[in-house]
Amino acid sequence: MTNKNLPEDFYVKIKPRLHRRIGRELRLASRVIDLGCGSCELVRCLAGTYYQQVTGVDVSSDSFPKRRCLPSGVRIRCIRKNAKHLDFAKDRSQDAVVSMCAFHEMEHPDAILKEAYRVLRPGGEILIVDFPRDSLAQRLWNEDYYRPAEFNQMLINAGFTEVQVRLIEREQIIWAKGFRSAAEKENT
Repeated sequence: MTNKNLPEDFYVKIKPRLHRRIGRELRLASRVIDLGCGSCELVRCLAGTYYQQVTGVDVSSDSFPKRRCLPSGVRIRCIRKNAKHLDFAKDRSQDAVVSMCAFHEMEHPDAILKEAYRVLRPGGEILIVDFPRDSLAQRLWNEDYYRPAEFNQMLINAGFTEVQVRLIEREQIIWAKGFRSAAEKENT
């Protein structure tokens, strides 16, 4: 990946486009959990644009918004919680789980993916949008990121089907998604 010609504010510039793209991908989901939500920007976008019931989850509540009611009257929910313990959500109760630019920071990724699988209804979708290894993000922030093949294998290992992992936005973003099998029997 060549990232030397990209401006340092590349990620700031593409963030609104990523929010819209995530919104389009998850537009039919009524109940969504955002893992590693930070200041709940994506939560506000999904709740405000698509009127989804979105719960933001982050290990730190320092950046949660003070106001939890959007101008439209829609309330947002932000919870301080570790993503590997989503005990506020019942089994098979969520339509989608999303994580934007945060998954690389989470400890125990396999446990987090299994927990996401648990809370998703059959046919529910997981979407992970993050920085890939050797990207501009790695040059800027020097953090550890996953390769697309690693995301692919982690999602498959957690039980997800129809797994698709690709690079978008000039190969500077990983778009990884999978589904909990819709054919899964209720008593499994």
